[in-house]
Amino acid sequence: MNLHHLMTQHHHAKGPLRIGLIGAGKFGSMYLAQALSTRGVHLAAIADLAPARAMDALQRTGWPASQGKAASLDDALTGGATFITDDAKALIEAPAIDVVIDATGNPSAGIAHVLACCRSKKPIIMVNVEADALAGPLLARRARDAGIVYSLAYGDQPALICEMVDWARTCGFTVVAAGKGTKYLPAYNQSTPETVWNHYGFTEEQLAKGDFNAKMFNSFLDGTKSAIEMAAVANATGLLPPANGLLFPPCGADDLPRILKPRADGGLLEEAGQVEVVSSLERDGRPVYRDLRWGVYVTLTTGNPYSARCFREYGVVTDESGRYTALYRPAHLIGLELGISVASVALRGEPTGTARDFTADVAATAKRDLAPGEVLDGEGGFTVYGTCLPARRALAEGCLPIGLAHGVRIERPVAAGQTVHWADVAFDEQDEAVRFRRQMEELFRREWAV
Repeated sequence: MNLHHLMTQHHHAKGPLRIGLIGAGKFGSMYLAQALSTRGVHLAAIADLAPARAMDALQRTGWPASQGKAASLDDALTGGATFITDDAKALIEAPAIDVVIDATGNPSAGIAHVLACCRSKKPIIMVNVEADALAGPLLARRARDAGIVYSLAYGDQPALICEMVDWARTCGFTVVAAGKGTKYLPAYNQSTPETVWNHYGFTEEQLAKGDFNAKMFNSFLDGTKSAIEMAAVANATGLLPPANGLLFPPCGADDLPRILKPRADGGLLEEAGQVEVVSSLERDGRPVYRDLRWGVYVTLTTGNPYSARCFREYGVVTDESGRYTALYRPAHLIGLELGISVASVALRGEPTGTARDFTADVAATAKRDLAPGEVLDGEGGFTVYGTCLPARRALAEGCLPIGLAHGVRIERPVAAGQTVHWADVAFDEQDEAVRFRRQMEELFRREWAV
């Protein structure tokens, strides 16, 4: 609760924290908007495959017209400006950079960036939850072995959920469920980049004015992003995903303790200690009352009758038994809150959430019948969506992770709604991300066998 004080002290004693941002998309732009007014932070460099996009992001978020025109990183450091490059590796290796932020959303690139940070001894904040869901358990181990911090990004829902879980456990409560809200109907699993805007209700005028990415927004809608985010939470907290994937039950804020509890006690969960995403829509499309579409939550319980009595005395909403309750946050501010991770990682050496085990995985699932010869187009595309499964099941069945379901050719037919397996596709065994993921799978198979 004293991060601002620590940052002020650091600024006076040593100067500002020097930040290197990789990726100038929506999340990166939201961070830029706040970094502009954060005392104690110097945005030293931005790496983006399209440098012009980084310049546009600076201008769009209110930075001075002169910003981003430093000729080199050294010039940026001495003049207080920002160096723009397309070379993420050089940004990571620059000795002057204190903290690296990966906001690319590209799982293969994310793996490469983390490994480069391990070699350069640079802490890294992973906005790139796609890479974390694909290989976070091993990436976090590599980071710990290298003596650096590997952190989820505060402001994104996984880190906020991890914070709530940590709070509840530290207070002595039993965490029953934790997760987020989203707009979901089962039919959305088949949504494509061509149909996504109809589901969101955006007008042509809105689309023309905004920085909207059809595949990214479709990933939120078709359930893939929810699966990825819940895998990240599960791997960071030890909470389990449902055996056959997320249920997305319609549920408002006041119904959390009644619905998000074990079936044995009248709820929907297979057991206590799970991740789950609640929908802001009833199955018939009606809006849920007091929905949590933009929020996060934790449901918890106590075995102490005195604590349960305190729930009632202090106006906490409970289930009928009075033993289950919930806390929630109705909204998250995404990249606008990323400064919390920057300060925590740089000044305390503490992540705002990090993978600690391989608990959950995200399997590629066919949106329609897939025939041999077709090429998968990955997260948010036309061919597959992600299903969050227990990691042991995913590995036992040889499921293809959604993070590698892009640019690979189908070798065997896969029916709509069925999981795609490694054996169903032709993949490049020499690809760095494939090799790293396969190494992680083998590592955990050996550990689980002990």
